[in-house]
Amino acid sequence: MKLTTFKSINKIAIPAIIAGLVEPILSATDTAIVGNIPFNTKEALAAVGLVGIILSSLIWIFGQTRSVISSVISQYLGAAKLAEIKTMPAQAIALNIAISVLISIVTYFLAEPIFNVLFKAEGQTLSYCLSYFKIRIWGFPFSLFLFSIIGVFSGLQNTFWPMVISIIGAVLNILLDIILVYGIEGFIAPMHIEGAAWASLIAQITMALLAVYFLWKKTDISLRLSYKWHPEMKRVVGMTLNLIVRSIALNVAIAMAGRTATKIGEEYMAAHTIAWNIWLFSAFFIDGYAATGKIFGGRLLGAKDYKQLNELVKKLSFYGISIGGFLVLMGVIFYYPIGRIFTQESEVLIPFYEVFFMVIAVQPLNAIAFIIDGVLKGLGEMKFLRNLLIVATFVGFVPSLYLTQYFDLKLIGVWIALAVWLLFRCLGMVIFFKKKFTSKLMQ
Repeated sequence: MKLTTFKSINKIAIPAIIAGLVEPILSATDTAIVGNIPFNTKEALAAVGLVGIILSSLIWIFGQTRSVISSVISQYLGAAKLAEIKTMPAQAIALNIAISVLISIVTYFLAEPIFNVLFKAEGQTLSYCLSYFKIRIWGFPFSLFLFSIIGVFSGLQNTFWPMVISIIGAVLNILLDIILVYGIEGFIAPMHIEGAAWASLIAQITMALLAVYFLWKKTDISLRLSYKWHPEMKRVVGMTLNLIVRSIALNVAIAMAGRTATKIGEEYMAAHTIAWNIWLFSAFFIDGYAATGKIFGGRLLGAKDYKQLNELVKKLSFYGISIGGFLVLMGVIFYYPIGRIFTQESEVLIPFYEVFFMVIAVQPLNAIAFIIDGVLKGLGEMKFLRNLLIVATFVGFVPSLYLTQYFDLKLIGVWIALAVWLLFRCLGMVIFFKKKFTSKLMQ
């Protein structure tokens, strides 16, 4: 089967793009609506940003089962052995849920030291962090459950139903945000930042329930647990652990960037929150093609079709860079209106506009990094991805961050360090793929 045609790629990529945008849309919606609350705006924005960093970190660290499930199922599909893998996803999902519930309980009780010690949040900002986080953290198990089921759909080469789930969740979240944050006079009292947290939690629970329904109705994969340990679970656990270590390294960079912005000042953290949400939006936009690389890459590896695999990477890279260029153009054209969507506070907008050009400039790097990363996940190269992220974080990002702050570059310095981090990742993955998989065509 030809998987590298424009139609085949975009049949997977476009629904994946829409589905992938839900998480940044949820975060951006909270940021935009909270940013327009007429009191304590800086503190509320900073709190949403800090909680968003923690929750994104937890999801990225422990949500790696999605990529592993997708990779394994895709490879079995390519090898025409799908029947041999049907009982594995339920075991992987159950393990994921157990871990996520434990983490939710622990972080709920450790919330104050997490935000006070790790991020230096104090006063009203700390109070907002705690009230927002202690509601949103209970959505974490539902998010991991949803991610795991999306991994099953991805492995089966289906991104349509995850897209449907995501659209419903995003619309519900936006409606609930408006209703619960601002209230409805005479019916619902304004809940402010806690309303945003409840809106996200309800949307996450709804999406998880929809995922169960569509998996039951649209696939042959069962969530019924088998007490006999599936032979592939050893590989699943190994790949997941590699990706967890990788994600910890990734989130060290994210957390250090947020902590540095907070130390500079609350208005800088608020500006960083806006810039980060825009970066997430663009990254997940490109990630639709990365998802295609993961889905088709695993299948082509299972079929040992290295010629199509190389062709796939070239085409996906072209599409990704094209999207990156479009995002750069949109950022330049709407440079000032974009900031005002999130807040009208001039003391937040000034540092935001000072750094926004860097968010725009890294889009081509985002494209290559995300796409090759997706392909390598599909190919099961989790150990390499782990090692590369460790190097990119501790050899690229950390020294760059300390150097830029030594020269008092403030928020621009934070984003210079993030750009160096992306460059390390991008070059490392391109070199590795060419060396290992392009060479197979010569054999």
